[in-house]
Amino acid sequence: MTTKHILIVDDEYDIRAVAELALKTVGGWQVSTAASGSEGLAKAIAEQPDLILLDVMMPDMDGIATFQALQANPSTQEIPVILLTAKAQATEQRRFAELGVQAIITKPFKAMKLPGQIASALNW
Repeated sequence: MTTKHILIVDDEYDIRAVAELALKTVGGWQVSTAASGSEGLAKAIAEQPDLILLDVMMPDMDGIATFQALQANPSTQEIPVILLTAKAQATEQRRFAELGVQAIITKPFKAMKLPGQIASALNW
């Protein structure tokens, strides 16, 4: 089995660092990070990760705009996306789910449980 590659796109350094550490140590996965939607888009095209963990609220290009750009690009539209969001309202969760993302993980998340949540959402 090949090692899974996950791209974390989040404007908060602490979130990227904690998620990266958990995914590497607990999940045993390869991880790359991006601090903005546009950087995440460029890395997704260049690296073709197995999954993108995408923050919803980011300055400039938010997670929804980034997801739509990923979906519009033939080279990235098949990459599964899991949204990371502090927006836990049921209506917002439904709206995000209707976009076609694989799953939604709410912040704050438990770092050591993150790899299990991802594996469960993607049947890894």
